[in-house]
Amino acid sequence: MEVLLAEDERGIALTLIEDLEELGHKVRWEATGSAARIAIEEAVFDCVITDVRLPGGDGVELLKAAKARRPETEVIVITGYATVEQAVDAMRAGAFDYLQKPFLNEVVLERLEQIRQLQALKEENERLKHEIGAGDPFTNIVGQSRRMQEVFKLVQTVAPSDTSVLIQGESGTGKERIARAVHRLSNRRTGPFVAISCGSLPETLLESELFGHERGAFTDAAKLRKGRFELAQGGTIFLDDIDDMSMPTQVKLLRVLQEREFERVGGERVIQADIRLVSATKVPLEERVREGRFREDLYSRLKVVPVLLPPLRDRNGDIPLLVAHFLRRFAPGRDFEVRAEDLAAMERYDWPGNIRQLENHVERAVALAGSSRHLGREHLLPHESLVGGAHKASHPGQEKRSLREIIVEAEREHLALVLAANGGHRTNAAKVLGISRKVLWEKLKDYGIE
Repeated sequence: MEVLLAEDERGIALTLIEDLEELGHKVRWEATGSAARIAIEEAVFDCVITDVRLPGGDGVELLKAAKARRPETEVIVITGYATVEQAVDAMRAGAFDYLQKPFLNEVVLERLEQIRQLQALKEENERLKHEIGAGDPFTNIVGQSRRMQEVFKLVQTVAPSDTSVLIQGESGTGKERIARAVHRLSNRRTGPFVAISCGSLPETLLESELFGHERGAFTDAAKLRKGRFELAQGGTIFLDDIDDMSMPTQVKLLRVLQEREFERVGGERVIQADIRLVSATKVPLEERVREGRFREDLYSRLKVVPVLLPPLRDRNGDIPLLVAHFLRRFAPGRDFEVRAEDLAAMERYDWPGNIRQLENHVERAVALAGSSRHLGREHLLPHESLVGGAHKASHPGQEKRSLREIIVEAEREHLALVLAANGGHRTNAAKVLGISRKVLWEKLKDYGIE
């Protein structure tokens, strides 16, 4: 980051500059208020660190000038003569933080890291808004593992077309969230997203739910009702658990995909189907086809682009991120601690219920924590894993990976574990790992760990 340091005490400035540059920041140092004002006019800074009392100027006025010049610039105000009034004035003027001397350089470094992350999030948000109109297409989808990154790239590639997408994944892996991401990234994002579970309704009701019915079509049809296909016009329809769809309904769905039209139950008027179909299955549909329980021609229509969503046990390094995500959801504002060895035990467990099961256990641990800041393994893991020992079985393909791949993945996973165990505090994490802050910073950057 580009940093302007406005500080007249040479000793404070030199030690702070050394620490800032060690982490890769570029620092311009000015010892007077007037020189700092000139610097703001001459260059663009991501952050300004300024003393309140400066020769030839005032820190709060410098803050206002920096914000007037570039609102995105964050300002950290420091002073040896702190008062409540000064702090209030600085925050009202838009200061990111207000620190009193003497302060630890580590605190300033942490604030800069927070600013860097905030600015990175803002830039990413603006990029996505430019690409898809507004919002994050992968809202509430957490994952930095290689398998999930591959899913994200595939979704971003296929979403702009109207191609049918088939998402395959075990129960609890987040198939509907991926379907919503496909919709948000598509050209139909301004249209409706309509979801229905094919396994939650009996055959007779499912047909009516999908295609609608005319008044009097059957005994309980007291009035006309539009179906999900009609409600999804101009948008996306998501058929979850399509492996549970009956053969007669499969025939009607195939016609919709072939002819792009349908009729309501009991109706004669043909309705055009202006929809994009995304479907999901919890079992491989090829098995259903071989068993004679799913039409092969429909399967071919559905799987134009297959998306394989990995189970949680194959998402190396994602559990600490997911735990942190669920803690923010279930305990906003509370600072919980999970020991590194407990996170490691969670990573060794298979999680047959996948993300949904992990989410339930984190919520349970928060509920049972009471006033304690520590979340225990006995609440975060299922009872059977504690009795029999949490164990992650090996899976086909692991033995074919190179030693380098295994080492890189293990290092990345351990970095994420230690960072999460230290609440994201990089200095503490570096001490635990026995490396410098700079080396840790470089590794986190290389592995894309936020």
